[in-house]
Amino acid sequence: MRYFRTVFLVFAFILIFCNPALAADSSLAPINAAKFGILTLIPPLVAIVLAFITKNVVLSLLLGVFSGAFMLELKGFHIYDAFIAGFLRLSNEILTSLASPWNAGIILQCLAIGGLIALVSKMGGAKAIADALAKKARSPKSSQLVTWFLGLLIFFDDYANSLTIGPIMRPVTDKMKVSREKLAFIIDATAAPIAGIALISTWVAYEVGLIRDGLQGIGYTMNAYGVFVETIPYRFYNILILVFILGTIWFMREFGPMYTAEQRARTTGKVLSDTAKPMISDEATELQPNPDITPSIWYAIIPIGTLIAAAFLGFYFNGYNAIMGGDNAQLIKLFNDSPMSFRAIREAFGASDASVVLFQAALIAGIVALAIAIGKRILKVDEAISTWIQGVKSLNITAVILLLAWSLSGIIKELGTAAYLVNILSDTIPIFLLPSIIFIMGSIISFATGTSYGTMGILMPLCIPLAFALNPDQGYVILNIGSVLTGAIFGDHCSPISDTTILSSMGAACDHIDHTKTQLFYALPVALISILFGYIPAGLGMPVAIILPVAILAVLATIRFLGKPVAN
Repeated sequence: MRYFRTVFLVFAFILIFCNPALAADSSLAPINAAKFGILTLIPPLVAIVLAFITKNVVLSLLLGVFSGAFMLELKGFHIYDAFIAGFLRLSNEILTSLASPWNAGIILQCLAIGGLIALVSKMGGAKAIADALAKKARSPKSSQLVTWFLGLLIFFDDYANSLTIGPIMRPVTDKMKVSREKLAFIIDATAAPIAGIALISTWVAYEVGLIRDGLQGIGYTMNAYGVFVETIPYRFYNILILVFILGTIWFMREFGPMYTAEQRARTTGKVLSDTAKPMISDEATELQPNPDITPSIWYAIIPIGTLIAAAFLGFYFNGYNAIMGGDNAQLIKLFNDSPMSFRAIREAFGASDASVVLFQAALIAGIVALAIAIGKRILKVDEAISTWIQGVKSLNITAVILLLAWSLSGIIKELGTAAYLVNILSDTIPIFLLPSIIFIMGSIISFATGTSYGTMGILMPLCIPLAFALNPDQGYVILNIGSVLTGAIFGDHCSPISDTTILSSMGAACDHIDHTKTQLFYALPVALISILFGYIPAGLGMPVAIILPVAILAVLATIRFLGKPVAN
């Protein structure tokens, strides 16, 4: 409470002496930025500082939104009136965010995929696939390769990845004398990094939503999903950490605390240290099928395949209808002449409404999963529906963070925070360094808060206008969008208070501090390579086709020359 009181009193004291707020119309953002000046930074700073102090992103975002609403409503010394009006504005911001069809579609898509994941897990589909692959694991090397491949396979959700792979692969890796620390690292490093760049996942809709809002702020009308796809080659940390895992497995070399852990496991058979306190996940147990169910890989392949097929078909037909109902004669002629050409498919995907399509695809896949569960008598009707609802509930916190992040974005736009930053920084930051600076900022914030989502929500509305002001080139803006998303994931990946880090420790039944310590020594070098061989060269204009191979070679060289061999 002392922290809250101090932050509030300082913030209220400053605001008493600031100029009266103007109308909260985002079109007046440049004027508001000139009137408020440095005070436009208060909402994101309140969110960031409180996130450092409280480690609670929901509370931090909520107070960040309220601080901005308070500023916009303050008239002279009428603090009480501003308090009441600020609260009303805050609630209105949340309602407005939810009322947007795009935002509603994103939330519904996340919730629907949560229900689908719960059904697939409860039916034993994910377990069946993991069991089938686990039979191929006959050595420390092959067992780690199977774990890595499973991490890529369960791309659609980081929670599902962490809670499914660990319990399945743990008996296999234990038998092969692979340390729990290494198992937890592989699980964690293939959770958020792959979910963040997968074309369809619980992450995509959120990332696309933030990109869309940011692009609208600078007047870009590009399709947000298309921009998301274009950022993937610039998601250097996501890509390089996946390569790093594969490199350590292929060379069978480790360094730092992970080498000590692997040597202990190979030579003594102790997969845990003598002082370890392994975390056991109740959530993982809840996701497991009933013992009397015979798992089948089709219980996963059919629903997930339906999700992917429905999404891709939806992207095409939704975009097709949008184009054919528009006034672009050239594109209409293209679809009349060759509707299945590569260009036509690309244009259709670019014109589609991702929030609607992904929600519809998730809903169809959920219905298919329900039909399988009930039709095969795996679950009774009420049990199947309860499982789906349980999966929906598991992502409620995501919906809360989404609404608050969108609300903070709206407040920041109204205050003109981005306009202020652009004015003071556009002439002081070297253009080529901005992607690296954004990556580092995102890393620090997400490490302190333990959440990628909150970090993305704070930084995206600030960084897109700043990048556009420094260099309006579309490729440069996309590069900086990628650095926001990637920095948020790197910091979250290292953070001991991150939900996926905790769930990975649970899934692997590893000591959480041991997992965090060993993982940090691996994640930091990859992040450094991402900056030196990724974002700095990209900022200087080097083609990504050259950057990525060189960065990958740097990762492999690091493993080869720093790592020490462990028994295979």
